[in-house]
Amino acid sequence: MSKKDDYEKKAEELIIPLIKKNNFELVDTEYVREGGNYYLRYYIDKENGINVDDCELISRAVSDLLDKEDFIEDSYILEVSSPGLLRPLKKPRDFERSIGRQVEIKLYKAMDKKKDFEGTLTGFTDSSVTISADGEEITFDREKIALIRLAFDF
Repeated sequence: MSKKDDYEKKAEELIIPLIKKNNFELVDTEYVREGGNYYLRYYIDKENGINVDDCELISRAVSDLLDKEDFIEDSYILEVSSPGLLRPLKKPRDFERSIGRQVEIKLYKAMDKKKDFEGTLTGFTDSSVTISADGEEITFDREKIALIRLAFDF
């Protein structure tokens, strides 16, 4: 397991009790380097949407826990935020909620000379995602998908 994966796993384990206690959902955890800084980001949500006060509550509580556990070697910036409308589908719960909805899929490599697909999410497994597009069922290997998220027409 890479250092990044290890940090994300430990950080996720640390926040789960706080998330459950407050009836929130942990959408994602990421540890990334951007512009010379490391960031530990938690994306949280709840049924009627997350607000700034919710993020502040979790941020303060998890910050104390992270300081106590001190398992991240590098200096980092902690962020707790809403996943936003254009969040990627990652966890089984994301896919379950999205069955029957329009999604957009971006592939790492072209399939039939296309990298971008849009259609109705009709099914998923640990290794595949199926959409219905133009009256045809298309199944993608999950490992070939760079991004899948709900499609929005702004």
